[in-house]
Amino acid sequence: MSEEKHHHHFGHHRKDEERPAEGYGQESGGYGQESGGYGQEAAYYSETTGYAAGDGGGYTAQTTVETAVDYDRERKEHKHKEHLGEAGAVAAGAFALYEKHEAKKDPEHAHRHKIEEEVAAAAGVGAGGYAFHEHHEKKEVNTEEEETEGKKKHHHFFN
Repeated sequence: MSEEKHHHHFGHHRKDEERPAEGYGQESGGYGQESGGYGQEAAYYSETTGYAAGDGGGYTAQTTVETAVDYDRERKEHKHKEHLGEAGAVAAGAFALYEKHEAKKDPEHAHRHKIEEEVAAAAGVGAGGYAFHEHHEKKEVNTEEEETEGKKKHHHFFN
């Protein structure tokens, strides 16, 4: 198997070596056993490998099962991230204005305040760009949903 890293919660990584070599997906003593195992039957789909365990313990290629995409959930996620980006841009802009004011008010540390003002302005631009990106992703989910439901058809010039 390929050396893939799977990211899990709290820094725990599951390696391919941790899986038992024998009995994997068999009815007698494997993960896919009928009584008390992880799967209901001997053959099930493994997300990490893309293969299904057969009756003899070997692996057979299985086609990928398409899952229905929850467009409302995706739209809400992108909308939420867009609003977070907007809030970050506003907060960074406000901090930049504050530092600009402090540079005028405190001439002894004016250079430090000007640097902090520039950093805050750059962070505001970055946050605004992130909000714009998420707005685009949200619109892309809308058009993708319309295409899958057959509401809107894209007419390509060369087709």
